[in-house]
Amino acid sequence: MKTDEEIQKHVMEELKWQPSIRSTEIGVAVKNGVVTLTGLVDTYLEKKIAEKAAFKVEGVKAVAEDIEINIGFNHKKTDSEIAQAALDALKWNVMVPEDKIKVRVENGWLTTEGMVEWAYEQHAVRDAMATITGIKGVSNLVKISPKVNPEDVKKKILAAFERSATIDANNIHIENIGSKVTLTGIVRSYVERRDAESAAWNAPGVTMVENNLNVELTGLQV
Repeated sequence: MKTDEEIQKHVMEELKWQPSIRSTEIGVAVKNGVVTLTGLVDTYLEKKIAEKAAFKVEGVKAVAEDIEINIGFNHKKTDSEIAQAALDALKWNVMVPEDKIKVRVENGWLTTEGMVEWAYEQHAVRDAMATITGIKGVSNLVKISPKVNPEDVKKKILAAFERSATIDANNIHIENIGSKVTLTGIVRSYVERRDAESAAWNAPGVTMVENNLNVELTGLQV
C-alpha cells in the first residue's frame, strides 16, 4: 500500500498534469489515505477538476475539498447574468432537455431543478453548470423519473460490466430495488470502483446508486 507521503506526491503530480488549473495555488495534505485540498482558484470548474484529479490517484480513500473560489473583477457577474449564462449552457448542450430544467441564482450560488428520464441527463446538467464563470457553487436538484421496467436494470448493468475492460463483473454483486441500485463486493482499484458506479448510473431508470464496493490493494481491504 502507498504511504501518505507517496499519495501526496502523486496527487500533486496529477494536479500538475491538469492544464486548466494552476497547481501551485492548491495545497495537498494526506492523512490515512484521506486527501485534503486547500487554496484559491478562479472558477468553480477548476475546483471540481482538482477534486476529480485527486480521486484518480491510487490509494486515495476520500477527498476533503476546502478550496475557495476567488472571483476576480474580470469574472464577476450579477445573478441575472449568471442565470442567463446557465440557460444558454442548457440550450447548447444536446444531452440536456432544457425545457425540463429550471434555474435560479442567489448571491452567486446556482441551483437547478426539474425532472429528467436518465441519469446521464442529470449529470449533463451538473457538468454544464460547472463551466459557468462567476459562480460560487452549484446545487443540482434535478431528479430522475424513469420510464423503464425496473426488472431490466440489473441485466443492463451486468451487461455493461461485462463489456468493460476495467471491471471484473465476477467480483461485484448487483442488487436493485426499483430504481435504486446497490453494489457490493471487491474491486482492485479506486478506478474500478468508480467505473462500476458510473456504469450503474448509466443504466436506464436508475435514480440512486449505493456504492459499497471495497477496494482491495495487495491483499488488504481499504
